[in-house]
Amino acid sequence: MSDAGVRLERRGAIALVTLDRPERMNALSRAVVARFGELGREIAAQDDVRLVIVTGAGDKAFCAGADLKERAGMTEDEVRALLLAYESELGWLESISVPTIAAINGVALGGGLELALLCDLRIAAHHALLGLPETSLGVIPGAGGTQRLPRLLGEARAKELILRAARLSASEALILGLVNQVMPKTDEFVLEVMNWAEPILSGAPIAIRAALQAMRGAATRDLREGLALERAAYEKCLASEDRLEALAAFSEKRKPLFKGR
Repeated sequence: MSDAGVRLERRGAIALVTLDRPERMNALSRAVVARFGELGREIAAQDDVRLVIVTGAGDKAFCAGADLKERAGMTEDEVRALLLAYESELGWLESISVPTIAAINGVALGGGLELALLCDLRIAAHHALLGLPETSLGVIPGAGGTQRLPRLLGEARAKELILRAARLSASEALILGLVNQVMPKTDEFVLEVMNWAEPILSGAPIAIRAALQAMRGAATRDLREGLALERAAYEKCLASEDRLEALAAFSEKRKPLFKGR
C-alpha cells in the first residue's frame, strides 16, 4: 500500500491511478484527497499521457466514499474544508486535456461514485454496486453528485436515485446510462478496460483532445456557443499533420500512423 493510499503507474501512454486502501474499501481520507490532487498535477505535466484510468485496489471496492471513521472526528469547519478539497484536488479529472475512465472494480458509493462521475467514461465490473446513499446518512452528496448526476441521467432520474438513496447493480447502471460498459469480474479487469480503450489510444491525439474539449463544453453552453466551440476545436485538427496522414493512409489503404502533430 502506498503511504498516502493512492499510487500512480504508467502503462505506456496510460496513467493508471489506483486508490490503495483496500482495508478501508479505498475510502477517501483527507490524505488520499490531497495526494490525488498532487498526482493529477503530475500527470497533467506529462505530455506523453494519452489516457487516465482511475481504479481501486482489490476487487471489493472502487471507492466506498468518505472515510466515515475519520469524518466522525472532524469538526464542521474541517468537513467544509474537505468539501472544497474534493473540488480542487479531484476536479482535474474533468479538466485534464486527455480522456479519463473510471474502472469501477467493486463498490462505488457516495464520494466513490462522485469520483467516477468526474471521469469522461465509466466501466464497471459485473459485481459492482453503485449509488449515492448520503440522504440516508443525514447529508447530501457533497462532491458534485447533485450537479453531475442530473446532467448525465436527467433531472427526474437523478432525483429518484439521490432522494431514495438507491443502490444499483452494474447491469442496472448500464441500462440507465450511468456506466458505459459492464465487464465480467476477473483478475485482469483493469487490463480488460485498457483493451476496451484501445481505440482511444490509436486515434489521432490532437483530434481526441479536440473532440473532448468540444463535448465537455457542451454541458455549459447553449447550442450556438457550443457550435462555435466545435469549430474552434476543428481548427486544431485542420492544421495538423495527423489529418494529412489520415488522408494519405486512406488513399494508400493502410492504417494511419499518428504522431500527435
